[in-house]
Amino acid sequence: MCLGVPMQILECDGIAARATDGRDEELIDLSLTGWVAPGTWVLTFLGAAREVISEAEALKISDALDGLRSLMSGGGLGSAFADLEAREPQLPPHLQAAHAAGRKTA
Repeated sequence: MCLGVPMQILECDGIAARATDGRDEELIDLSLTGWVAPGTWVLTFLGAAREVISEAEALKISDALDGLRSLMSGGGLGSAFADLEAREPQLPPHLQAAHAAGRKTA
């Protein structure tokens, strides 16, 4: 399984950047995003930035990953998924439209 890790760009040189997740620094590939300014947050998979994300989104994802790390080492989730607990699940728009039209979505 592959998890996306939010990283903040420290330094950018063409399609390569040095970035940090707050714990480690890595050299990441920016081929899919292009050049991004230092301070920008990106979501990375397997050493490559896949998309530019907001700082708020990066913090939510980081909190969730911290919760999973804690759970895997015998701790609890804490408030890692508080943003999800406070809302009802929703279908993506294309499935909402299918459901409204009476088509089965599952």
